[in-house]
Amino acid sequence: MTIDSRQVAAGILEAVPFARTLGIEFVEVAPEAKGGVRAVVRLPDSPATHNHIGGPHAGAMFTLGETASGAVVLAAFGQLFDRAVPLAVRADIAYRKLAMGPMLATARLGRPALEVIEELESGQRPEFPVEVEIATEEGKPTSAMTVIWTLRPN
Repeated sequence: MTIDSRQVAAGILEAVPFARTLGIEFVEVAPEAKGGVRAVVRLPDSPATHNHIGGPHAGAMFTLGETASGAVVLAAFGQLFDRAVPLAVRADIAYRKLAMGPMLATARLGRPALEVIEELESGQRPEFPVEVEIATEEGKPTSAMTVIWTLRPN
């Protein structure tokens, strides 16, 4: 699998203007072993996104994680978007440690892409998880998120 990370970043930022509003940056979008995909996105430290204790607001952290998950979906399944629409079905986030400064979200596809594609091609509406770890730039984990996505056939 070949991934054009600049094309994925441009596609997400065009489709989700709120990610642009927050200043989210794309660090990496790359294939992994066994057909997996990984995306790393960054939320810069900005007073405009701070909460009452000076760190990133929970909503900004959620958007960071969802944006990373969307980049994984676009990279893994973008070739199918002419016949299926990607939709987030639900998301769960656990804020575990105090987050301060710039944040990185690393998202990974939770099922083999080929398995999801086979379900779609058999007429099903597949659901699949994208697991996201949110951490400081120094690598200290602060939050964990799971976004369940589907590909709704057109």
